[in-house]
Amino acid sequence: MTRKIGKGGGKSFGKAGGQGVRGAFGKPRDARPAQDERPARAARPARFHGKENAPELRAREIKPWGEGAPGVSPARGQKRSRRFAQHAGAAKAETRRGPPNIAVLYGFHSVREALRSERREILRLVATEAAAERLAAEILAREITPEIVTAEAIAARLPGDAVHQGLLLEARHLEPIDLSDIPAKGLVLVLDQISDPHNVGAIVRTAAAFGVDAIVTTERHSPEFTGVLAKAASGGLEHVAIASVVNLARALEELGDMGFLRVGLDSEGPEALGGMALMRPLALVLGAEGKGLRRLSRENCDHLARLDMPGKIKSLNVSNACAVALAHVAMALAAR
Repeated sequence: MTRKIGKGGGKSFGKAGGQGVRGAFGKPRDARPAQDERPARAARPARFHGKENAPELRAREIKPWGEGAPGVSPARGQKRSRRFAQHAGAAKAETRRGPPNIAVLYGFHSVREALRSERREILRLVATEAAAERLAAEILAREITPEIVTAEAIAARLPGDAVHQGLLLEARHLEPIDLSDIPAKGLVLVLDQISDPHNVGAIVRTAAAFGVDAIVTTERHSPEFTGVLAKAASGGLEHVAIASVVNLARALEELGDMGFLRVGLDSEGPEALGGMALMRPLALVLGAEGKGLRRLSRENCDHLARLDMPGKIKSLNVSNACAVALAHVAMALAAR
């Protein structure tokens, strides 16, 4: 078989003397009618949601994925919705955010401690019947009426991996304190741009367990004290004051002027924290994982200390390092 150029410059893959490239229906291209000679396609009427020539579009209720669809149960639709949200990156979100001045708390310990706290202004409590019964005393003391719903209704408002235990609370954020409000002999944690909410929540929980007076954090590069963080804190937010500052280096300077001993945790620090003579007031400075302490934060510490670990792994994640460091601090302060 030979390849030859036919008339009109068309290519032929048949015998010599081909009549140019043939169209889809076997006719030569030049035998097909011109564009303007073809019969016009009849215009089709516009359709709106299956109705022809609808005069207007009406707003409709947006339901969770699958809810109300033929043959799809609400529970199955909600499961699909949660799976879709996870694959779309919703696991990174703390909650489906509402107004910025409202904190969303979920989980038994977080909600119970918030109900017990006089500092919290409660706006709304959503609970399953069983969960409301578990918190009957706290609900009665607060004189609030919970909204009783199903567990699936609560799950639909939260990230797919949220463990809500049948409780969701909307409340006002706790007011941050000023550095001058920290007790004169206080124990303080200073967080240098630690942004992961799980880590910060675990640090808050550990701080509450060790009786830390305040946590100092930055306004930027810090997670919101709600949702995932509050769940990880397991009620600790109600027991540790938060001081939010614009400039951390300046805040460390101010703590130094207040008489605080400022100790920065650094894996390469020249001193071992376990061997230091510690005293109140004390500020323990923690850096973000990977980056560690920033230069100005290091320069505004009185000491840089490391945690000596006896095993093969010498580094810990920041929330675990915080727990070990506070255990050293507690023993050192108790020995004085």
